[in-house]
Amino acid sequence: MSESRSLKKRNLRNKKYVSLRFDMKLKVIGAGLAGCEAAWQAANLGIDVELYEMKPKKYSPAHKNSNFAELVCSNSLRADGIYNAVGLLKEEMRKLNSLIMVCADETKVPAGGALAVDREGFSAAVTKKIKENPKITIIEKEVDKLNPDEYTIVAAGPLVSEVLAEEIHRFIGQEYLHFYDAAAPIVSYESIDMSKAFKAARYDKGGADYINCPMTKEEYIKFYNALISAETAEVHENVENPKVFEGCMPIEVMAKRGEDTMRFGPLKPVGLKNPHCEDKPYAVVQLRQDNAAHSMFNIVGFQTHLKFGEQKRVFSMIPGLENAEFVRYGVMHRNTYINSPCALDKFYSMRENEKMFFAGQITGVEGYVESAASGLLAGIYAAKRIMGKDLKPFSADTAIGALSNYVSNSSITNFQPMNINYGIISDLGVRVKDKKKKVIIIIASILVLIGVIVCLFILFVWL
Repeated sequence: MSESRSLKKRNLRNKKYVSLRFDMKLKVIGAGLAGCEAAWQAANLGIDVELYEMKPKKYSPAHKNSNFAELVCSNSLRADGIYNAVGLLKEEMRKLNSLIMVCADETKVPAGGALAVDREGFSAAVTKKIKENPKITIIEKEVDKLNPDEYTIVAAGPLVSEVLAEEIHRFIGQEYLHFYDAAAPIVSYESIDMSKAFKAARYDKGGADYINCPMTKEEYIKFYNALISAETAEVHENVENPKVFEGCMPIEVMAKRGEDTMRFGPLKPVGLKNPHCEDKPYAVVQLRQDNAAHSMFNIVGFQTHLKFGEQKRVFSMIPGLENAEFVRYGVMHRNTYINSPCALDKFYSMRENEKMFFAGQITGVEGYVESAASGLLAGIYAAKRIMGKDLKPFSADTAIGALSNYVSNSSITNFQPMNINYGIISDLGVRVKDKKKKVIIIIASILVLIGVIVCLFILFVWL
């Protein structure tokens, strides 16, 4: 008798949720990495999604491509090995059926131990899958109003339009935070002088996927002096010292910190042997493949805000790039983000309105992968809330859960954008002196935990 009542109760509950799936909709604002991932996750859980994107009718200052998930800065999703925190995050996302990771793996290009993608091919792949999903409706329109009664994920990105930025400000009742981000220039492969440059990976790890431009001390000093005295483009804001994110610092800003700063950063010469000369290089500039056709390479770590003419003049001083054809010059843009610890909970929803979610770099997570990861969870959480399910946050013992825990930590008083790192992931109580062994144990434990979470999640949603 008890079993019969239980079965009847479950059938009524399932009937209610099936009805909700047809009656309830989710609005996702922004078709960047976070927005596309959020829409994909919610749609795959049976939710009807309206994905709003202002392109191609209107573009931000940094966007050029009409496709979704456009990679504005680098084409690299950073380290792919799971011993690195971002590599672990990517593996977690793969286990959670991430759209972004599927498309990244499909369009990857050689990049040593990193996961880099064909920039245009990646965006095209994401766009195709989104448009082919029958549960997702694309609406090409700029959103200027937020409805507190509609389930919504704001994934407008750090380059949010002015009208929507004003509406978000009004909605959350807080001042924005911001920093300045920059993109590196891209040159054509055929214009690189390979009699001076050479292909190799640092310490011969992986294939010879990077083009390396070695410098002597004399060449480096001349380049350094030209760089720190080069003229920068105007920042369209009344600020004298624009704040930059450390992970995307303009190369000229880095250079001004000291003569050797670049040599201990992106121009470090260690682990590379110059086949053209027996002398060890004093500094090395690396270029990474930017597309599958092998026709374009971006200058690694050379995010910049120099005027275009100055970029041509100064960067052409790099051995091998004297006659480089610049396919795209570097640019700087303002990134806006909300003070998430005051506004959001661990589900990426507003503390004061459980129907309003935020995802992507506007929440203060930093990086392509982290942005997509926040969209993945926001999409799942929003879908489950629409379906009437109780929400349980992902454990901070996982990389993806640690990110949501960081942006919602109300004890943070000086909130700054954050890449995923092992410092914010719980150590699961592991007490091992050997650091390498400790990391291996933690990684193994996390991947097992993610597997359990995926199984429980499937059962929790559909049974």
